[in-house]
Amino acid sequence: MSIYIDPAVATSLRGFEMPEKLGFGAVMAPVMFRAVCQDGCWSRGELIPYAPLSLDPAAKVLHYAQSCFEGMKAYRTAGGGISLFRPERNAARMAHSAERLCMPPVPEALFMDGVRAVTAYCANLVPATSGESLYLRPFLIGTQADLTVSASTSYEFYVIASPSEAYHAGNMRLWVEREDSRAAVGGTGDAKVGGNYAASLLSIARLKKRGYDQSLWLSPSDRKAVEELSGMNFFAVIGGELHTPALTGSILEGVTRDSLIDLARDLGYTVNERAIDIDELLRQVAEGACEEAFACGTAAIVSPISVIGDGGENYQLARAPGPVAERLRQALLDIQEGRGEDRFGWMHPVEPVSVD
Repeated sequence: MSIYIDPAVATSLRGFEMPEKLGFGAVMAPVMFRAVCQDGCWSRGELIPYAPLSLDPAAKVLHYAQSCFEGMKAYRTAGGGISLFRPERNAARMAHSAERLCMPPVPEALFMDGVRAVTAYCANLVPATSGESLYLRPFLIGTQADLTVSASTSYEFYVIASPSEAYHAGNMRLWVEREDSRAAVGGTGDAKVGGNYAASLLSIARLKKRGYDQSLWLSPSDRKAVEELSGMNFFAVIGGELHTPALTGSILEGVTRDSLIDLARDLGYTVNERAIDIDELLRQVAEGACEEAFACGTAAIVSPISVIGDGGENYQLARAPGPVAERLRQALLDIQEGRGEDRFGWMHPVEPVSVD
């Protein structure tokens, strides 16, 4: 591993105590990875103690949102080892997000150095309970300090981590968002950038007051087709087949989404990637043709949907959780946690580093 390890890392890790209750993304690991890019040239990566960042008030990230990130996980496997799940897909998606924001892509080797180093040194912080993991958050920000509307010439890449539970436990209640849009074709909808999530916050605040958990976003041009949730992809089970919105340019290509499609087909399910009309979907739920639906994502894994609210109506899913969602969730976790055969070659073992 060709990175610099700050001697203070060992002290930080020895002094860290895991709390009894983890939550999601609330407990931060005591180390992080950093690399700097200046005028297109990347520095050597370094593992350092977790600490606040020092940014100039005029940094581009603060004014023009030059910021992209990834969400990924390291799992404790049945044999006691530690493995990353499809990290190369996260590296490629982050490169796409960076290019969309006119940022230099993080080289794949540097990205892998970062996530492997943080995972290796935080191996003792990877939870052993099924469904829990070490959540990794690589991110890239523009740091040049001036107020011209132009791309930064300097960037910093970080990887931080959080031992976490699943993002959402239990069934989800969705609200159909017919007013706002979070992304559009030609915009940044297919990139994982901070602005997309900022654009979803008003909708989330409104639906929380109504007793719902997540927005179900519709096609931005006409508000007719289902797209995704604010941080998850959407699946419906109709007539025993899986249906999920086709990628349109305004939907993030989720790593979990892609994995579930491959896994479902391997298990014998028919998977349809298509435009899903929201009014047709609600009618199918009401008539019982659509008995179950679920959201999926790195943080959420597979989350059953129990209710879809629209206007003054609540459309109840007959099965929540349903058998298809449960089977796919378990099959995915079996691979991630080492109980099942990794027949797709998704898992990347990481050798732990002890600081005792």
